[in-house]
Amino acid sequence: MDAQYSPFEVERSAQQYWEKNRCFKAVEDANREKFYCLSMFPYPSGKLHMGHVRNYTIGDVIARFQRMQGKNVLQPMGWDAFGMPAENAAIKHRVPPAKWTYDNIDYMRTQLKALGFAYDWDRELATCDVDYYRWEQWFFAKLVDKGLVYKKNSSVNWDPVDQTVLANEQVIDGRGWRSGAKVERREIPLWFLKITDYAEELLADLDQVAWPEQVKTMQRNWIGKSKGVELDFEVAEVAAEHSKLTVFTTRPDTLMGVTYLAVAADHPIARLASELDPKLLAFREECRAGGTSEADMATMEKKGLDTGYRARHPLTGRQVPIYVANFVLMEYGTGAVMAVPAHDQRDWEFATKYGLPIEPVISDLDGNVPDLSEGAYTEHGQLINSGEFDEMLFDEAFDAIAKRLEKEGRGRVRINFRLRDWGVARQRYWGAPIPVKYGPEGQTVALTDDELPVRLPTEVEIDATGSPLKRLRSFYELGDGWTRETDTFDTFMESSWYYARFCCADNMEAMLDERARYWLPVDIYIGGIEHAILHLLYARFFHKLMRDFGLVDCDEPFQRLLTQGMVVAETYYREEPNGAKSWFNPLEVEVTRDDKGRPVSAVLASDGQPVEMAGIEKMSKSKNNGVDPQSMIDRFGADTVRLFMMFAAPPEQSLEWSDAGVEGAHRFLKRLWKLAHEHLAQGEPGHIVASELTETQRDLHRKTHETIKKCTDDIGRRTTFNTAIAAVMELTNAIAKFDDDSLQGLAVAREAIEACVLILSPITPHVCHTLWQALGHVEAAIDARWPSVDEKALERDSITLVVQINGKLRAQLVLPPDADRVTVECEALANENVQRHLEGKTIRKVIVVPGKLVNIVAS
Repeated sequence: MDAQYSPFEVERSAQQYWEKNRCFKAVEDANREKFYCLSMFPYPSGKLHMGHVRNYTIGDVIARFQRMQGKNVLQPMGWDAFGMPAENAAIKHRVPPAKWTYDNIDYMRTQLKALGFAYDWDRELATCDVDYYRWEQWFFAKLVDKGLVYKKNSSVNWDPVDQTVLANEQVIDGRGWRSGAKVERREIPLWFLKITDYAEELLADLDQVAWPEQVKTMQRNWIGKSKGVELDFEVAEVAAEHSKLTVFTTRPDTLMGVTYLAVAADHPIARLASELDPKLLAFREECRAGGTSEADMATMEKKGLDTGYRARHPLTGRQVPIYVANFVLMEYGTGAVMAVPAHDQRDWEFATKYGLPIEPVISDLDGNVPDLSEGAYTEHGQLINSGEFDEMLFDEAFDAIAKRLEKEGRGRVRINFRLRDWGVARQRYWGAPIPVKYGPEGQTVALTDDELPVRLPTEVEIDATGSPLKRLRSFYELGDGWTRETDTFDTFMESSWYYARFCCADNMEAMLDERARYWLPVDIYIGGIEHAILHLLYARFFHKLMRDFGLVDCDEPFQRLLTQGMVVAETYYREEPNGAKSWFNPLEVEVTRDDKGRPVSAVLASDGQPVEMAGIEKMSKSKNNGVDPQSMIDRFGADTVRLFMMFAAPPEQSLEWSDAGVEGAHRFLKRLWKLAHEHLAQGEPGHIVASELTETQRDLHRKTHETIKKCTDDIGRRTTFNTAIAAVMELTNAIAKFDDDSLQGLAVAREAIEACVLILSPITPHVCHTLWQALGHVEAAIDARWPSVDEKALERDSITLVVQINGKLRAQLVLPPDADRVTVECEALANENVQRHLEGKTIRKVIVVPGKLVNIVAS
């Protein structure tokens, strides 16, 4: 063993061993407990960033730990390869998206391998490979046949620059998330999957999975189950087919406070009214130019126009005006709402602007009428100004009003969901072609197995004028008047089932096979909380579809979810004369810090002039505060980067990048190496005989097994890798202080060093691979079992308890570990220093925490 730690030689040697011996190839074995560890796969953007490194290191630590528990572990990796960035790069660099994507995959694969991740590369897949998306096409065709797919005209968020539909979550402040262009509302034909058919099950099955409660809550809110009343207002002035205006409300208790109705710009009533009113027609066009997200609806200025039509209140018969309003969408509910401005803030803002009546029908529980001059009163209370329903509380009023409406044939109780069907079509090129064709007589037909796959042409020219598929006759013309669909799948389609395909990625004859039943569900899924709603919801839905087709046999795809925090770093800038900010990378800045490590001032290293400190933010290109993982690997080695990532913060919390922290991690690995080298130089150890251990030997022996016990729980149950690493660091400090070169002393030290190596091997696998060999083991560290705890070694002859008076430390007691409460209390009160601090005081209470402390409350 060399005296000096050389990370590059160590890492090259370990990686060559793993590759040569195919250490991470997963093979199904019915006789072993399986463990499927999966991290959300990356988009092949060209380079790994620190967020990737953190995510994949967490997954790798878990996978390696579970392997050491004797489980049959699968940890695959692939590429979420379709999507807009490749098209934008193709336009910018004049390179076909396929070439740009595969070149990036090759480079990023090299980076992942350099970090030593324990992936089964035989299962690698890219969603842009036809061998992958052909099965997506096949499954979609089957869904069409089962009636779970439909096509309809829909109002969508349209990005005029990227020339594609955007999900509501991709619209930020009214602009496209990638292009920054102002989003328009358009009505276009789209393909939808009937996710609403599974709304109830998607909601109920959240109870089956071990996910963070925050994520479950986000999904529950997105699905949005609510109980309400669907009721009808009659419109006398229109034809019979439009004479019933239906709304849904969760607050039927406010029904007597309705002073107007509001309909969407595309509602039949709005269309009828605009035929005779040019102003209304123009207003409808204005509404279409707005976004369709609920965030937009909540924050936009409320606008509307009177249609001239009046509706009859279902209980009072009163006539109420019907407005077209920009805050109502056809895609939500019935495209119409009953407006109660006294008890809904949105309705209040609209009524205030247009001088409409605001009539309170709910008071507080004491009967006080709310002040509505500054806004609506939205709390539940008791009914007022509601005739026969006065003084009823919410639940009673809900039932009574619902029964009255039902009796008169004007309403019924309904369970409603906020969730809307999943629009899966995109009008872009770089995606999986939708497997549908259209006939000369208007037929819409899913392609047959013989017609699949539909290969995406890869030798195309991309520009900013939209998808080239729409101009490529060789692609869409099929002859005899038949044409092929030119829209492609939303990339959420690919990411909704990749986890299952990893189980049998080499099967060219079927979408999934029996191996998926062996591996699924995924035991732990690791990724950012930003995917908590759409990706995870769509994957759950897709999984249930596959289950119902007999492709998988479990209800949920991901049993446990770990959402890691962001990687953040300090930001620095200078303000330019024009007001713009120039951002400088932290590596370019010299920072002066106080004695607590907090930044006090900063200068640019190149010119020594001050820069402004803008605080800590997520690593990003826009703030130039990202750190290239490759530069850190080249400087310190992969193990140092991995160790810092796992030590700096618990996985769920944000991790603040620190050059000093990275350097500290590197120093620790060098210290561990030196510790092992010096120990080996002392010669071969003897054997531990517990009954013959000296006190110092027994202390280190106990410390070793306390560390094993703690780290087993920290890594295996709590996934708090930082505390496990801290415990190992404490153990290495104890080893360094242990000065005993007797055969038994060397045996105790050897046990402690080997425990450190095994515990750290999931986190810093390269250096531990070499150290394990140097310590004389024939088997590789990757095949070693996790160290076991010797419960007898944990036993103590005595324990130390602290004694506090009113929370302040006043003494320490050394007592037998089995001392009872009375003995502990008596010893504490008899202590000379305790008695001195109790002089003149009355003891109110004595609190004994077994094995830890005594707190005396006195005054």
